[in-house]
Amino acid sequence: MKLEVDYLTQEHLMGFENYKYSSLDTSPLSIYVMHPFWNKVVEYCPKWVAPNLLTFTGFLFTVVNFLMFASYDYYYYASSDNIPEYPNIPRWVYAMAAFNIFMAYTLDGIDGKQARRTQTSGPLGELFDHGLDSWTAMLITVCMYSVFGRTDHSVAPLRMYFILWNVFINFYLSHWEKYNTGVLFLPWGYDASMLATIIVFVLTTFAGHEAWKFELPGGISAGIMFEILLYVSALVSNLPMVVWNIYKSYRDKTGKMRSFPEAVRPLVPATIFFTIATFWVIYSPNNIMEKDPRMIYFAIGTIFSNICCRLIVSQMSNTRCEIFPWILIPVAGAVACSFMVPSIELEIMYLVSIFALVAHIHYGTCVVRQMCHHFRIYTFHIREHSE
Repeated sequence: MKLEVDYLTQEHLMGFENYKYSSLDTSPLSIYVMHPFWNKVVEYCPKWVAPNLLTFTGFLFTVVNFLMFASYDYYYYASSDNIPEYPNIPRWVYAMAAFNIFMAYTLDGIDGKQARRTQTSGPLGELFDHGLDSWTAMLITVCMYSVFGRTDHSVAPLRMYFILWNVFINFYLSHWEKYNTGVLFLPWGYDASMLATIIVFVLTTFAGHEAWKFELPGGISAGIMFEILLYVSALVSNLPMVVWNIYKSYRDKTGKMRSFPEAVRPLVPATIFFTIATFWVIYSPNNIMEKDPRMIYFAIGTIFSNICCRLIVSQMSNTRCEIFPWILIPVAGAVACSFMVPSIELEIMYLVSIFALVAHIHYGTCVVRQMCHHFRIYTFHIREHSE
């Protein structure tokens, strides 16, 4: 039985051969603070270290955070002082989380610079980087929820679900924007959110989770304050810029100039998935969102990452985006089964999570191996002639 699948078509591979990276970063924080810092840091990185190794190591720091918070606060009750059976998260965990995010952010910032230093820039590195970033979006956001938890000063798991989708949609829109314009306009919110996450974990290390149990005028808690900031940021800084950049590319004839149905095609799989998942969590016969929100966040984030990776492949190879990824079929089937056999709904959700994890890892591994074979390169090793 052959376990390896050629997910990339010949059209994809030919598109990758003609791909040229184009991005625009206008964030003052990125230009004047982070890039000068990363330029210094990358000088300490040996030239034999492959850029993809930096990318993957940074991703692993976020995975460690996810597992660490899951072990100490699986159900998000640790920040609730009136539920004694769930002890508080040790403060060293927040300190470790801050360090891990800092390392992940730094490694993500220098991997491209390392590629240019070692003359190993190519489509695999960008796909590898952005593909892992699409998964990291869930891992970091879910860890932040433990700071506030399911308390009176936070938001309910269902509202956290929609906050998570807000993060997903903003990430997805940036790549949809590139699908139509050919340019990756790096959003200002990314650098700000990473630094804000580090600061929140550092403050919690010294002041404890109690520091976030305050209310602003109007009864707005700390958790709701962050919720509002995320939504406002999306509506003010990200969505209008995405629409404007796409409009400008058509006006100036600098983009892909796709027809309207083709231009909005990538939004279809994300919309279908959002509809299926949201219907399940809202109308769940056993209210699975309250029973195990972490596993739902994990499953949703993993499937979203898979859909996003397929969009990234399409926009980089200049091919038509898939309209209905096969990974959605078992998910839709699982939702139907949960309503037909509600007694095992939670078990069905766990199966969906396992399936999503295995399917996504398989997809990512096969795509990377296929690209390495096509371009005659290694994922985590620099060939001698490139050193």
